[in-house]
Amino acid sequence: MIGKWPLAKINDISERVAMGPFGSSIKVETFVSNGIPIISGQHLNGFKIDDKAGYNFITIEHADKLKHANVYRGDVIFTHAGNIGQVSFIPNNSLYQRYVISQRQFFLRPKQDKVLPEYLVAYFKSPEGQQKLLANTSSVGVPSISQPVSYLRNLEIPLPPLEEQRAIAHILCTLDDKIELNRRMNETLEQMARAIFKSWFVDFDPVRAKMSGRWKKGDSLPGLPAHLWDLFPDRLVPSELGDIPEGWPVESLSEIVEINPPRYLKSGQIAPYLDMANMPTTGHMPNNIILRPYSSGMRFINGDTLLARITPCLENGKTAFVNFLRSGEIGWGSTEYIVLRPKAPFPEQFTYFLARSSTFRDFAIQSMSGTSGRQRVSPEALSGFKLVRPSALIALEFGNLTSRLLDRAKACSDESRVIASLRASLLPKLIAGEICINSGIF
Repeated sequence: MIGKWPLAKINDISERVAMGPFGSSIKVETFVSNGIPIISGQHLNGFKIDDKAGYNFITIEHADKLKHANVYRGDVIFTHAGNIGQVSFIPNNSLYQRYVISQRQFFLRPKQDKVLPEYLVAYFKSPEGQQKLLANTSSVGVPSISQPVSYLRNLEIPLPPLEEQRAIAHILCTLDDKIELNRRMNETLEQMARAIFKSWFVDFDPVRAKMSGRWKKGDSLPGLPAHLWDLFPDRLVPSELGDIPEGWPVESLSEIVEINPPRYLKSGQIAPYLDMANMPTTGHMPNNIILRPYSSGMRFINGDTLLARITPCLENGKTAFVNFLRSGEIGWGSTEYIVLRPKAPFPEQFTYFLARSSTFRDFAIQSMSGTSGRQRVSPEALSGFKLVRPSALIALEFGNLTSRLLDRAKACSDESRVIASLRASLLPKLIAGEICINSGIF
């Protein structure tokens, strides 16, 4: 009956609930290149563990000694200290069959003839489930769930029939899978654009191909249409940066890019705000933008590139390309951002991919100054970065190619936000039994 799922105690529907190992049991010096992967908080962002996040490993012998912390397909993993409230399960198609959880985690092994792991994750991600999971939280020092194993065992949760659990899980996991597919698509699009930047402006592949005799008029290489070949020089010449294309001068960043160009917002004006926590470390799109009264901070418009200049955010790669504002809108964010915008005729995308390049980032990191833990790179230091200035026509062609890739990535990100919003609205209704899928009331 809708809204009347019976309650079941976790202890009665689980085979096991257990903690991760003691902190001293897994240390950096015990890591090996291959073996049993260690699940950490970065793997628990979706309904399923994220195998794409990469793992540290310990030996099989070491994992055998930590047998109470070994987890397998079908197990549900929780975080009990630090970023509490995280919960994911290990799916049947996981990259590995066996894992070890870290010291800040605990796990539940469900009796799958009574409850599905997918349903348990769905429940504990719902507002009701999060409230129950975190009700026994201690905020002294590092946030943590007190006595997580015994506490979880005694929790009661609504338990629909297995058929209904399966339907709920299917809907939510399908939405989650679509978000993950969009994320991977965005990674691919970004990698394609970065590869073009590196090939054209760092490795000078088209010029080297001409010099080697592998090219003749009308030829093309992957990613470079034939009509672009004539735009590239046919020889390299020595420079302070090494061999560079003939006719492409070496210039300072400040000659090509505006650093912290002026933008105006009135104090108290409501405007889109991007905080440091939501600055992306890989792709160009921030995770979340909110509206907030302007007080003080760096202002930006569409087409700007934002670079986090303080440690560890700079080292972690926090960088964004602004294409998420409405026409004419001005956004703002941390005072620890540097705003970059190319001077005409260079395309906006050129500065973003320059800021993502390893040579630029290495220079910025090496130019940091200040006390330990509060080091930052100054706009003045950044302005001295030396780069090769390509011809305007080639830069504009790069902008045309990469703008299409970034637009597609933005569309994927926008779609994922809509899906996440739909999932968030469906989740509590499905768990509460307000929507009964198998009865046709949906």
